[in-house]
Amino acid sequence: MPATATRRRLVEAAFRLFAEQGFEQTTVDAIAAEAGVGRTTFFRSFASKEAVVFPDHGPILAAVDARLASASRATADVALVEASAIVLTTYLDEGEVARARYALTTTVPALRAAEVANQRSYQQLFRNHLRGWLGSGDDDLLAELLANAVVTAHNHVLRRWLRGQSEDPAGDLAEAVGLATRSLRPAADTETQVVVLRSGRDFEELLPAVRRLLDEG
Repeated sequence: MPATATRRRLVEAAFRLFAEQGFEQTTVDAIAAEAGVGRTTFFRSFASKEAVVFPDHGPILAAVDARLASASRATADVALVEASAIVLTTYLDEGEVARARYALTTTVPALRAAEVANQRSYQQLFRNHLRGWLGSGDDDLLAELLANAVVTAHNHVLRRWLRGQSEDPAGDLAEAVGLATRSLRPAADTETQVVVLRSGRDFEELLPAVRRLLDEG
């Protein structure tokens, strides 16, 4: 049996048992038996019982890295949306497995800790590429803030979908990441703003000066 098919059977068996008897009470031997394979086969696919719960993040991180590596400051906003969508699509494709994982990670502290560690891997990847686009120095803080914002935007949309609150998660993600990365857009995209202060001078007297300032802006 191909390795991917074995992994899928083990994951399906594990989540069935987790739902029936709880995560803590389910053993590796029980998962292997439920999937119809031996203990050795289990450990060829997964390092631990906890590892069965999460998708294989290695290939996902590599795909995200490749997408971000093809971008520049000028195309960063699109790249961040598309890179985030790679991660989101992984969970959407899992369907009920993703929802079962969500239920587990909200109730089992060890799994929640592992999930947070996985999120940090994505934050570091986004941060490193953002640093490359923005430059060094004071932009390190902006890169850190933007990376955290992108991951937070993704997680917000994912949780809404997991709870059945989003009918268009891909569209919601594009909007959320766009909001998070607004500061990356060129300053030319901003509109001229006029601040009006009280003055004792007549409006007709002030109007030429206001027009001159607008023309200069």
